[in-house]
Amino acid sequence: MTDKRSMILVVDDDPYVLESISTLLRTFGFDVKTCNNASSAVQEIQRTPVDVVLTDIKMPGLTGVELLGMIHKFDSQIPVILMTAYAELDVAVDAIKKGAFDFITKPYNADYLLHTIEKAVKYSDLIQMERDYKKTLEETVRTRTQELSDALVMVKNMSREIITRLTVVAEYRDTSTGAHISRIGLYSNKIAEELSLDADFVEKLTFASSMHDLGKIGIPDSILLKAGPLSEDEYEFMKTTRPWENRSFPGPIIRRSSSPPRSR
Repeated sequence: MTDKRSMILVVDDDPYVLESISTLLRTFGFDVKTCNNASSAVQEIQRTPVDVVLTDIKMPGLTGVELLGMIHKFDSQIPVILMTAYAELDVAVDAIKKGAFDFITKPYNADYLLHTIEKAVKYSDLIQMERDYKKTLEETVRTRTQELSDALVMVKNMSREIITRLTVVAEYRDTSTGAHISRIGLYSNKIAEELSLDADFVEKLTFASSMHDLGKIGIPDSILLKAGPLSEDEYEFMKTTRPWENRSFPGPIIRRSSSPPRSR
């Protein structure tokens, strides 16, 4: 007996067989739908989720084997069990080669029929679990991809903000330097676009070029704003990669903290 109310579709042109099998299956906890021909069975499958199909082979109109093919065109993973008389065993074996889950001979044995149905239900449950897992996995991948995309946008926006703030600091120290930084970014953007470079590269180049003179932020006013030519010591200081560590000149321009900036 199954602990899940699975839907079984029973197809047979014999009303006695439909009644006896449906009563047996309902007694053991299954939900049952019945059809007396293959055409109505196809319509039932299209409007009702079905876990297992149990169908007679020999019926007026479409046969059970033809029904098997139609079901598997709709959903190739629905297990279809065929019922057949002994004289039709060769047909049943051929049907299994075409994708039938199993077959039951008439007159059917109730225990064997229940065992076969439960085996097919377990198979159907495994298929559904696989589908649910794939769906969950796909949803997880979509969610994580969106989260990553949002994080990258946030990082890009933060980088732009940092560059903008540094440019403002440079302009505050030296108006000509700040304007120069902005112009270089604009020129780099226009030249890269004229060269038909990749849009992402153009964007990166635009912001990166704006940082080429930011090192001047660490240069004392006495050197940066000096009207005349630099002395030899001042020139050497201008070439220093970490000017705040050079004690030959007054401390760095950003005087809010006595501690020198930390390198990374």
